[in-house]
This record gives sequence, structure tokens and C-alpha cells, in this order.
Amino acid sequence: MTEMMQLGCPHCLAINRVAIARLHDAPQCGRCKRRLFTGEVVELTEENYSALVERSELPVVVDFWAAWCGPCKMMAPVFAQTAEVLEPRLRFAKLDTEAHPRLAGRFGIRSIPTLIVFREGREIARQSGALPGPQLQQWLEQVT
Repeated sequence: MTEMMQLGCPHCLAINRVAIARLHDAPQCGRCKRRLFTGEVVELTEENYSALVERSELPVVVDFWAAWCGPCKMMAPVFAQTAEVLEPRLRFAKLDTEAHPRLAGRFGIRSIPTLIVFREGREIARQSGALPGPQLQQWLEQVT
């Protein structure tokens, strides 16, 4: 029997069941027919958080950031490049702590950037501070 995984569509938020063995085959959403993986970082909001993080069986790496934060700006291209390399093994998302303070507050964010890896909505790892690309990939390999 084929092992299946459920994950949210970043476009329409429909929950899709995808064969784990087919994650690298550019799966499409059953509802909107768009690709479930684009190699781009997804912007998290209070509206899409549940579908993309809590209901996803795929690990999700969330970058908690703010526009005024210098280290966050330096981390952004590294995070985006890492998403291109490691997706679809992981989903990459960003949460603007200024735009969504209530959601950021749920996780006790005290400094930014902070990276949290979630699996099925549960935090499995956390890292505060900007990381260079190789270090970020190494950390993600260790925790996922």
C-alpha cells in the first residue's frame, strides 16, 4: 500500500492527500490544479496557518521576522535559496511578527529572526538568529 501524506495547498488552502513517493513529481492541488510546491517561501497569516502548518504532515520551517530587523533582511535570501534546494522535503514559510503579533505570540517569539520547525502543528526544533546557508541546511538535516 502506498504511504500517503496530507498537506495544504499554498494557493487555495485545500487539504490534499499525496503519495510520499510522488512528492518530487510536481503534485497538483485537487481543487485549484496549481502546483503544491513552487520552490518559493509561503507567507503565513492567521487565515492560512492552520491549513499550511497545523494540518500538514510535511515538516514546515517557519521564519519569524519583521521588516525593520537587519538580521532578518540578511537571512531572507538564504532562507529562500534553502527553500529552493530542500522543497518538497520540507515546506518553507515566513511569518511577519509585526503584521501577525497574536500568532507570533503563541510561540513566545522573543528575538528575531527565529526559525521553528513544525511537524503536524507541533514544534520540533527552534533556532534564534540568522544562519548562513550551509549552517541552515545542516541544522535542518539534523532536526528533520
